[in-house]
Amino acid sequence: MRLPTLPFEPSAVHAAFVALGTLAAVLVFVWEARRRRTLDDRLIMVLSGALFCGAVAAKLSTAWRYIAAAPDPSLLGALLYGGKSVLGGLAGAYLGAVVTKRLIGYRESTGDVFAPAVALGIGIGRFGCLLTEAPGRPTGLSWGVVVDAAQSSRLAGVPAAWIGVPLHPSFLYEIAFHFAMFGVLLRLRHRIDLWGELFKVYLLAYGVFRFAVEYTRANEVVWAGLTRSQLFLIPSVLLLAGRLAWLYRRPPLPPALEVADV
Repeated sequence: MRLPTLPFEPSAVHAAFVALGTLAAVLVFVWEARRRRTLDDRLIMVLSGALFCGAVAAKLSTAWRYIAAAPDPSLLGALLYGGKSVLGGLAGAYLGAVVTKRLIGYRESTGDVFAPAVALGIGIGRFGCLLTEAPGRPTGLSWGVVVDAAQSSRLAGVPAAWIGVPLHPSFLYEIAFHFAMFGVLLRLRHRIDLWGELFKVYLLAYGVFRFAVEYTRANEVVWAGLTRSQLFLIPSVLLLAGRLAWLYRRPPLPPALEVADV
């Protein structure tokens, strides 16, 4: 299998799919909020805070690459020319939603509205990664993606030794995961025992999946056979699992005393 060669700059292709994914996520968010009859100005402020902080965090979490390569690095340069990280973006969006809710005094849970929207948005955005970055590590599987010399000059992070060698289509794995999670989350939203916890369920599922799929990605191994993403995911997944376990084992509180999480 070969990747298509598009007659556009890779940065433009990537940006277009990120914009398309963001638009899809916003539309699903609004649709779900309307279905739940929770859409108002304050919820739009929470969405705006999540989008802004997610975009900034996605950039800053990979700023070290820009700093190492730029002759005269700056914060503006990191935001304009640095890379992006989905994990950094998710962490930033989560924090942005929490902080915005605290600032405006919004106490309702928003995670159930965010979860399916984020899953669909990332799934669409990953097509941009598929078409502009190294697909993955070498594989002997029949569905491996072959990158030729001409394509390698347009794709970021393809070592010369991997040219012409079947590679894992790791971004296709992620696309399939996020689209599947979008469907699963739409079904789980009707379960009363998961009310307010869908976003945590999604983050935990993605954390476990992403840790596993990193072994097929072309990311740099930095310590003990693990990538930076995996080192970030180990404590993150443990904290999420512990948080969900605590939520399900704690005594139920009266609705007025519940503190809503994103």
